[in-house]
Amino acid sequence: MTKHWSGKGTKDDPWKLKTPPLTAEYTIHRDDESDPPLLVCQVGSTKLTYLARVLEDLPAMLKKHGDWMLLGSADEGKEPAEGTVEAWGRAKTNPVGGWYGQRKGYRGRLAMYVPPLLEALGKVELEHNAKNNRVRAK
Repeated sequence: MTKHWSGKGTKDDPWKLKTPPLTAEYTIHRDDESDPPLLVCQVGSTKLTYLARVLEDLPAMLKKHGDWMLLGSADEGKEPAEGTVEAWGRAKTNPVGGWYGQRKGYRGRLAMYVPPLLEALGKVELEHNAKNNRVRAK
């Protein structure tokens, strides 16, 4: 497997990652000083934030799901396909009772930016096709 990331995940040395199709680069770092702790994702000039607990919650859900799951990434204003990681990241039935994304207007795209980090951390397997990528727990 080719490594698609680098960094330690701190503000000074963020994880440098690529989107699942390997077409765009972005960075993420943990901000454990915020309450609650956040993942800060920088995509060009756009900053997105997600609850850091997604790093435990998403692999746990995938393990329970037991098979590959489509990512289904979508912007906040677009309805994600049912049964996808993106739909789970917004569902009232997930462990946080709604959005993992925290910045209003930029709460979507969880399925684009979090699974590559989970892959880097060794928690999931992730496909890297041009589109319709899937993820599953290790």
